Amino acid sequence: MKIWKRLLVLVALGCVAQCALAGEEKLDLYLLIGQSNMAGRGEVEARDKEAPERVFTLNKGNEWVPAVDPLHFDKKQAGVGPGRTFGIAIAKADKSVRVGLIPCAVGGTSIRKWKPGVEDPKTGAHPYDDMLARLKVAMKSGTVRGILWHQGEADGKMGEKGNYGKALTELIGRVRAECGGAEVPFLIGQLGQFEGRPWSEGREKVDAAQRKVAESVPHCGFVSSDGLEDRGDLTHFSAEAARELGKRYADAMIKIQQKDK
Repeated sequence: MKIWKRLLVLVALGCVAQCALAGEEKLDLYLLIGQSNMAGRGEVEARDKEAPERVFTLNKGNEWVPAVDPLHFDKKQAGVGPGRTFGIAIAKADKSVRVGLIPCAVGGTSIRKWKPGVEDPKTGAHPYDDMLARLKVAMKSGTVRGILWHQGEADGKMGEKGNYGKALTELIGRVRAECGGAEVPFLIGQLGQFEGRPWSEGREKVDAAQRKVAESVPHCGFVSSDGLEDRGDLTHFSAEAARELGKRYADAMIKIQQKDK
């Protein structure tokens, strides 16, 4: 009986989302890409299941539904990430907008996997191609207003070789072109800084490359992870930290958008 009640709730939420979208203004779209800390691995609580006002997400079936966690479905351990809180903060800052989140992160992926035609053998996904397919569906419902990127844990060796920055710059240009504009804000989230797990030289250099790209590429921003705790595995943000990171992404996005007006 309990299972049936849950199914009925999910169906009802989907109907509410579709009705809310029908015949109304377009969505302000935000693309969520990267690896596991964008997908989210925080423990889901009751508050994360509450349907927020004017914030929707594109689910696995490419349908707009209320943005409740987990937004992502890359792996079975998907949980609370920064996306939902980001969307809520954006909607709160401007009561006239309706936010559409496009979750496309894939846990464990190197930036090398975020290229056309490249498969991630661990998941069987094609991160870039899958993202592009979902993006095209989403753009029928609105305009892309920003891109959130959190990735780099898998690329220590690229940091050491000094080619992570080049790869990230190329990715930004490629994704922006797909989103329809070279001025679409692109935010780079800083890797987790967890006590008990000092960064390797490679991660230090990935961090430096990300900061440099954020400073040198127009309409980009860098989002700090200072003070954010892990969930106990020294790898992934806790649910509370992920929510805080989402707020920081929103603050940075709003600043760039206001500056570009």
